[in-house]
Amino acid sequence: TGYRFGVPTLLLFLVVGMIFGSDGLGLQFHNAKEAQFIGMVALSIILFSGGMDTKFKEIKPILGPGIVLSTVGVLLTALFTGLFIWGVSGMSGTNIYLPLTTSLLLAATMSSTDSASVFAILRSQKMNLKHNLRPMLELESGSNDPMAYMLTIVLIQFIQSTGMGVGYIAASFLIQFVVGATAGYLLGKMAIRMLNRLNIDNQALYPILLLAFVFFTFSITDLLKGNGYLAVYIAGMMVGNNKIMHRKEIYTFMDGLTWLFQIIMFLCLGLLVNPHEMLEVAAVVLLIGVFMIVVGRPLSVFLCLLPFRKITMKSRFFISWVGLRGAVPIIFATYPVVADVEGSNIIFNIVFFITIVSLVVQGTTISFVARKLRLSEPLEKTGNDFGVELPDEIDSDLSDMTVTRAMLEEADTLKDMNLPKGTLVMIVKRGDKFLVPNGTLKLQEGDKLLLISEKSKSEEIVQTPSVN
Repeated sequence: TGYRFGVPTLLLFLVVGMIFGSDGLGLQFHNAKEAQFIGMVALSIILFSGGMDTKFKEIKPILGPGIVLSTVGVLLTALFTGLFIWGVSGMSGTNIYLPLTTSLLLAATMSSTDSASVFAILRSQKMNLKHNLRPMLELESGSNDPMAYMLTIVLIQFIQSTGMGVGYIAASFLIQFVVGATAGYLLGKMAIRMLNRLNIDNQALYPILLLAFVFFTFSITDLLKGNGYLAVYIAGMMVGNNKIMHRKEIYTFMDGLTWLFQIIMFLCLGLLVNPHEMLEVAAVVLLIGVFMIVVGRPLSVFLCLLPFRKITMKSRFFISWVGLRGAVPIIFATYPVVADVEGSNIIFNIVFFITIVSLVVQGTTISFVARKLRLSEPLEKTGNDFGVELPDEIDSDLSDMTVTRAMLEEADTLKDMNLPKGTLVMIVKRGDKFLVPNGTLKLQEGDKLLLISEKSKSEEIVQTPSVN
């Protein structure tokens, strides 16, 4: 129901967690380490599932700007926001006193975006985006968490040590990226071979096998000092862009599991926070939130997209607005708490509050901004009205068409219909009844036909004027 008002559903679970927490009904949960572990498990599944949904053919035209936004964009957002936080720190009315490094750490934890709920809103409101904006934002949101994670970890190490050299920091980034990307690619290839080669009698075990593989990928990459989040995202892309056995069952399982863990994660994080502590920093949070939404994110986006002149000005504005913060910044904010960094409780409360501000302000206005910038269009129809799908191994397409009065005037039986060569009618739906067709079946107006055709012929069927 949250989508009717344009509110991300996951925000409701965050609020439910807060209601049941220590300031609400009194359920006690104060273990940041356990929350961090739950978040780590959830984020691994969410990123793997996001990788599976990222199609190479869709992201290929926007690969350059997407990668720049997910790396340089995160770095610039953290830098601009960190300097602003440091600038307002200590000012009268802000009641926070953070040194430069801690200000940058605070900014780093919330420098990545979360567009999962954004596109759920767009889909629920029957909207699609022009100019390849959807794959670009999905690529950015799926691949920018590793950068924010690395910034957070490096800054925690920097604060806790006497200081690290630029060379050490650069080497740490390089190792995490290279090992993470390589492990994700190789282990993704291994997962494909495993799913296609193993012969398991119970097909319900294939999704379980893949889930275990997700955790294995994260763990082994982390053990090798690589970035586990980047590895699971790339492994997910490898699996999602290749033919695998029982694809439909695996996708259904992973999609349901992703939603379950997002809900668990938001409930858990809602329980962890104490709302009365957030109110103490409300003034400075609103100041930082406004800066991030109006200045920090837009400035970093415009600077990152300067080399890409084909991207329209309206698209740049929209990308700037979709700087939605979600559960990931809150998870990353638990790292300073677990590491016992000075001022970490203030960091957690500020990040939590800013996430709520972002979800409310940006999450409720995404579709409105898309319409105002004229970047939205009706969502194209996918699949068919019969709910039937074919395995990937079958090189055919399914589509449906509705019989019209004009069609009946030309031909009222299947054998007389002028269907493209190589196209067959599999079943006829008449009201609530399903009829097995034969050539002499008399068609009626409103009948729905399920068609199977060669992939090269499917476009001809879509283009015929008889399709309703």
